[in-house]
Amino acid sequence: MQAYFVTKTAHLVFVMAWMGGVFYLPRILVNLAEAGDDAAVRARLVLMGKRLYRFGHIMFGLAFLLGLTLWLGHHASTALPDVVGGRPGWLHAKLGLVAVMLAHYIVGGRWLKSVEAGRALPSSRTLRWFNELPVFLLIAIVYLVLAKPF
Repeated sequence: MQAYFVTKTAHLVFVMAWMGGVFYLPRILVNLAEAGDDAAVRARLVLMGKRLYRFGHIMFGLAFLLGLTLWLGHHASTALPDVVGGRPGWLHAKLGLVAVMLAHYIVGGRWLKSVEAGRALPSSRTLRWFNELPVFLLIAIVYLVLAKPF
């Protein structure tokens, strides 16, 4: 049982670390869009963004593996707490929203790579809206995990 709680704790920590990247990468893109022609500032922001993007992918990968371990452990042993909580509908919805959030993160990374290639970003106003989407996704995900409504 102790291993279950250690695994679940690590899963949550890696999810939180990934969420830091999910929230901060769009902000870097906004700053890039507003940086103008200052090459030093743009280079610094691109470097920060690339490091954050790589870090985020590592954190997501670890969170995914630990979540998969929890799910498989639930199916392998009846001694572990019920991870799904009866009906699996909420879990499918949560995983769907996580996939949308991952897609959002990947789009941000592609925009960052396009800046490095010399292409223009969307407007800073569009990027600000893009920056807000993960907040609503996270609220829905947390609700699904806590309430398990279906």
